Amino acid sequence: MVRMAPALKGRRTPLTLTQAAVQRLKELQTNSAAEEHSKTLKIGIQGKGCSGNAYTLSWVAEPKKFDEKVTQDGVTVLIDSKALLTLIGTEMDWFEGKLASQFVFNNPNIKGACGCGESFLV
Repeated sequence: MVRMAPALKGRRTPLTLTQAAVQRLKELQTNSAAEEHSKTLKIGIQGKGCSGNAYTLSWVAEPKKFDEKVTQDGVTVLIDSKALLTLIGTEMDWFEGKLASQFVFNNPNIKGACGCGESFLV
């Protein structure tokens, strides 16, 4: 009797983007395309704040060796390899209000956050 290996399950996307986030990223990338070098948004995690971690967003020209590439609806976002496990299952949204406009991360891995919402604990 020959045993077959189980079928591989599909990989779960580490990050999903809402339509508002996709639209805003397209606007930002269109504006950066006017510059000499187009860049890609990279999401990372930095140790800071009263809860220990905070999200970082930066524009990069080239991905690093182990960065994760997420493409959705024509938009590409990079995830820093050190932040990948923390971000798995996260939804990135764009919020626009009267006092602030910002990307918001709905992360199911968060166990706690500070009162101001700037930092979180995993």
